Amino acid sequence: MNSNLFDLEWPPRSGRTQQFPEIDDARWFPLEVSRGKVVKGQVAMLDALVALIAGRS
Repeated sequence: MNSNLFDLEWPPRSGRTQQFPEIDDARWFPLEVSRGKVVKGQVAMLDALVALIAGRS
């Protein structure tokens, strides 16, 4: 996984800017576990993906 970086003044009010990764961890989960981990608004995307995959069978 290669994450994008963002700049942040750190430590606060120090005048020094450092770069940090937007994402520091990526994992694969079974569908039902994923439903409990994603933001509520993303559940519909999971449902649409399942429907798309089911249509290819």
